[in-house]
Amino acid sequence: MRGKIVKVSYFQEQGLEVFLDKLKAQGWFELFMNTQLGCSQPDVAEFYENVSVSEGMLTSTVNGVFIEVDARALGVILGLPATGFDLYVRENKPLLGKARLLELVQHLSQQQGLKNPQAVKKGDMQPLHQLIFWLLIKNIISRVQGRNQADAMDQYLTDLMDRGEQINLPAFMINHSGRIATTPRVHDLGYGFLLTKVFDHFGVELKKKVDAQVIDEIGSSTIMGYGFALIKAGDRREDHGVQTPSVPVPRPTPSQSAALTSTSSQQQLQDEITALKGALQAEQELNAKRHVDLIALLTALQPKPLAP
Repeated sequence: MRGKIVKVSYFQEQGLEVFLDKLKAQGWFELFMNTQLGCSQPDVAEFYENVSVSEGMLTSTVNGVFIEVDARALGVILGLPATGFDLYVRENKPLLGKARLLELVQHLSQQQGLKNPQAVKKGDMQPLHQLIFWLLIKNIISRVQGRNQADAMDQYLTDLMDRGEQINLPAFMINHSGRIATTPRVHDLGYGFLLTKVFDHFGVELKKKVDAQVIDEIGSSTIMGYGFALIKAGDRREDHGVQTPSVPVPRPTPSQSAALTSTSSQQQLQDEITALKGALQAEQELNAKRHVDLIALLTALQPKPLAP
């Protein structure tokens, strides 16, 4: 997987500067908006064939060129901070802490009654959290499986990025590259665009570099699929010649939709009960009036006693 390019103008048009701010807070903005990086798939494949990670040091050989970096050196090459959270725990989840993980799953899934940590369905997250999760599985910890569910590691990173706490991307790249090379599962070859910068730094002559394509950029289907109402050009407001994009309206998650449907059904039932009560009361009042009228009629029809 080459990774995804964030088309800044598109996010601005859709009123999603808040997501761009998350990237800026991490120091990733300039890197993930760079459409000039390109990717050479044959060289990426050779990189992973030869990659080895030991005690935080990554080594590989590409086209006869030896590559050796740790997180600090990789950060310098990519122009990224090599500081912040770097605890890569794909299997050993208890290291993150059960209490914290339970708090995360309750927050991200919007279900406060949960008792134990568990994976969170992407569709149950708020739209902004879905976008952050999307970025993580495309550019930070890429994978083929589990793209619709956030596990403990995903939840932790989603929350960190949402709160603006630093994630050590260079350290994650090194650890995740080692996992990609050694896992028996089918796995994407991640960081294609980012590895181009590494190859250029070490003077690797690329075999087949392909520039970023439109398909590598986020599109309208992603925005709409992750819970935002798409803003059309005609929906913008103009004030003294200045266009102001409206803020996308988050669509309710499946859990919220179910709650809204339940609330609507309860309200409808309550309205029907109220209407029935009103009709019953009116019928009782009418029957009472008819009873009084009938008594009066019977009284009037009774023969009067004859005078003596």
